[in-house]
Amino acid sequence: MRLRKQALGSRNLIGVRVEEARKKKGMKQKELLAQLQVNGVDMNASGLSKLEGQIRYVTDVELVALADILEVSVDYLLGREEKK
Repeated sequence: MRLRKQALGSRNLIGVRVEEARKKKGMKQKELLAQLQVNGVDMNASGLSKLEGQIRYVTDVELVALADILEVSVDYLLGREEKK
């Protein structure tokens, strides 16, 4: 497992929880990217890495797609509720 080289950013609230939920599902970034594409969200590996590192902003469309794919609520990704 690779360790993050850069410190976490402050451009989104969901990055840490996206990474946590993805890993809990045993999903690689490539697999998440493929699922995003199926759901109409065009994102590349660099974009996902930056999203998880809280270095890039997240659109509302991306937020909803990520919640659906990772089977968590939008509120969970935003840190408004704990994982059930």
